[in-house]
Amino acid sequence: MVSATPSSPTSPAAPAGYGPDALHCEVSGPAEGSPLLLLHGWGSQARLMQPIADALADRYRVYNVDLPGHGFSPPPPEGWGVPEHAALVAALIRDTIGGPVTLVGHSNGGRIGLYMASDPAYADLIRRLVLISPSGITPQRSWRYYARAYAARLLKAPFALLPAPLREPGLDWLRHSLVWKLLGSSDYRALSGVMRETFVKTVNCHLDERVSRIRVPTLLFWGDRDEAVSRHQMEVLEARIPDAGLVVLEGAGHYGYLDDLPTFVAATRYFLEHT
Repeated sequence: MVSATPSSPTSPAAPAGYGPDALHCEVSGPAEGSPLLLLHGWGSQARLMQPIADALADRYRVYNVDLPGHGFSPPPPEGWGVPEHAALVAALIRDTIGGPVTLVGHSNGGRIGLYMASDPAYADLIRRLVLISPSGITPQRSWRYYARAYAARLLKAPFALLPAPLREPGLDWLRHSLVWKLLGSSDYRALSGVMRETFVKTVNCHLDERVSRIRVPTLLFWGDRDEAVSRHQMEVLEARIPDAGLVVLEGAGHYGYLDDLPTFVAATRYFLEHT
């Protein structure tokens, strides 16, 4: 393991009660290799990023992490948003990896990467970004989405009138009722407790106005059959990040790096060697 660099005075510390040693992290590749940090998406785990690690560990030092509440890493002590995840990842880079990294992020892992690279507090920790269908740009919504959101607000409104001791139990009942399950997303319905709160805080973090601050070289990948992240969202990123390029993986879905691993690895190697 490389020795740690001093913390930036403005860089937020890891959230209390959950340090980087709580994270499950698989390390591979030569100790002297340039560090790559792999961050998976929501509902995924490091195991699904392992093909990237296997392909690049011949030359690079690869850190493949299970984010809190995924894989072998315990859930956070309370509902976290993207800022708390970013602070934890920053602590991992400073205290374990010991120097700036190329962050390879898929989906929500990409959202964390975009957040960190657009925040001056983390500017010294991110060297490059390689992002596969990253979340974080506001999607274009259909009328069905707005109808469901309006219905949810109408259902919640009466509970605000309840006395304080009854308000939270009433909302909790609504969250677990049949009608709320029909309104909520499948990801939301599959979760409970702290991970459900974390999911809500995470998916509602949009970075449209921040990404133009990113100053590191950025390589974007998107599968043209991706149903989770749209071409429009990727074009917003490509247009707003000053030094960004987009690779479209034909016939690939949301896990484009698995659907077309050879193209992903070849383009990523070229990017790493020429930036």
